[in-house]
Amino acid sequence: MALLREIQGYIRSTGMKPTVFGRAAVNDPRLVTDLKRGREPGARLSARVRAFIAAEGGR
Repeated sequence: MALLREIQGYIRSTGMKPTVFGRAAVNDPRLVTDLKRGREPGARLSARVRAFIAAEGGR
């Protein structure tokens, strides 16, 4: 899952907690946990997450 790797890289580089990231990016504090458990993100969700990371300065 490329999206999960991107999120984990961002979280690692910023020190942001996964729940804080999920809430800030897509208003879902369980996002990262759910992705780790196999949740398949749709195109819109992936785009929103990537837009958030880009707006915050990437990694």
